[in-house]
Amino acid sequence: MSDDTYIPPRVWTWDQENGGAFASTNRPIAGPTHDKVLPVGKHPFQLYSLATPNGVKVTVMFEELLEAGHDAEYDAWLIRIGDGDQFGSGFTEINPNSKIPAMLDRSGDKPVRVFESGSILMHLAEKFGAFLPASGPDRTEVINWLMWQMGSAPFLGGGFGHFYVYAPEKYEYPINRYAMETKRQYDVLNRELANRPYIAGDDYSIADMAIWPWYGNVALGRAYDDAASFLSLHEYEHVMDWARRIDARPAVQRGRMVNRTSGEPHEQLWERHSASDFDTRTQDKISQDG
Repeated sequence: MSDDTYIPPRVWTWDQENGGAFASTNRPIAGPTHDKVLPVGKHPFQLYSLATPNGVKVTVMFEELLEAGHDAEYDAWLIRIGDGDQFGSGFTEINPNSKIPAMLDRSGDKPVRVFESGSILMHLAEKFGAFLPASGPDRTEVINWLMWQMGSAPFLGGGFGHFYVYAPEKYEYPINRYAMETKRQYDVLNRELANRPYIAGDDYSIADMAIWPWYGNVALGRAYDDAASFLSLHEYEHVMDWARRIDARPAVQRGRMVNRTSGEPHEQLWERHSASDFDTRTQDKISQDG
């Protein structure tokens, strides 16, 4: 046993100073920290989010629905999780778990709260009859892969991504442990995509929309520093082909911009309230307007 081996105490206590990159927004209790009423726009769907992988799933879904001709106009409001917006009273009323994305569906007689990205994808898919088969084995296969993403991505993000990039110090054991699991997951995807164009079959679905912001973006070198090189993700050729094809979709390109606060200014649309915002309200345009 090395001198710096951690020995757990009999009873765990919270040390806020040892939380890594997200210490200021992590805590062992739920509930609001402050009163804050959420804004409400004119459209039936009110989305409160940030362009993390989980947030991108939903904005891509909205943009795909609009691209396909559905009446799915929405307002997307920025939730800055680094500032603790997710702990405001208005947000916790929609999502008591204080995680983005969260949505209010105001299209019916009574507003319906929808939280958890997978739940929002299913809610919208069923409401519009799109990107999810209505019944039968094809529907089950899409849900299989949606649930796979929900269960697997924490190993990629909270496991590998956290210890490889965000942890206060780098330790060999957790990085090796989660790198191994991440590569196994990529192998799962690669084997399936060798036989079909999309993860659940011949048709693009909410399963692809759920998986791509995590696994596609990492494979394309957009997340966790040099993770794509570190994990040799170019070796998963079927995943790479799938990731590039989805990345080229116009609705995906728009969806990636919504609620984005990093990257090039022309790729950042902090709030989205109409289709014209992509041309007039990105951060490069806002800066030019003064």
